[in-house]
Amino acid sequence: MSNIKLVLEYDGRRYNGWQRQTNTKNTVQGRIEHMLQLMTGEKIELHGAGRTDTGVHALGQVANFHTQSRMGLSEIEDYIHTYLPEDINLLDIREMPERFHARLNAKGKTYTYRIWNHPFKKNIFNRGYYYHIRKPLNVNAMKQAAGLFVGTRDFRSFTALKSKSKSTVRTIAKIEILKKESEVTLDFSGDGFLHKMVRVIAGTIIQVGLGELSVSEVEEMFKREKRSAAGFTAPPHALFLVKVIYGG
Repeated sequence: MSNIKLVLEYDGRRYNGWQRQTNTKNTVQGRIEHMLQLMTGEKIELHGAGRTDTGVHALGQVANFHTQSRMGLSEIEDYIHTYLPEDINLLDIREMPERFHARLNAKGKTYTYRIWNHPFKKNIFNRGYYYHIRKPLNVNAMKQAAGLFVGTRDFRSFTALKSKSKSTVRTIAKIEILKKESEVTLDFSGDGFLHKMVRVIAGTIIQVGLGELSVSEVEEMFKREKRSAAGFTAPPHALFLVKVIYGG
């Protein structure tokens, strides 16, 4: 039995997220699993490091699967490159120890959220990868608000997770906001992120930048511990899973 690790990038615009679903075959996990099953003749379960939402992209998603196939790595690599859809790409493949698990062994993840802050669109070819905001953003205010999210905190107000039994405590190591001409990026690093958490935090910080929320109002959101207390959920098409971090 071989344990194969894949590093993947994908354009999430036409997919209903990463995670396999019973009501649609149009997921990234589902598409890759189907291809691997045709390749091996086995029932394949692909374990992803994280579940990106509908429309969210990945620059470095990590996944693994077990197989009894006698195909070599180079054969598997060639097959995957040949039969993957054009909007999913294999970046790296390697055999791992039996106990490696893409999600359970992950120590952290980094995401980036891209904004085009200009009266006019960046261009029509980038419209699927930037959130276009016409009104000027106050980046300094955004940075102040971002600082409130750094550290170990209860993020219940900033997730779409409905379960009351699951912990909503997470640690965000850094949120860096960079502005280069009209492009503003929000870079997130943390040990893990809840359902829609990055997009809710991004939306809240954007509202501070637009003057719709104050920094003190953001601090109050943590105390209320309910989703309705926080800002809007930023659109998915501008969010990218950049990297999954592993120890050692």
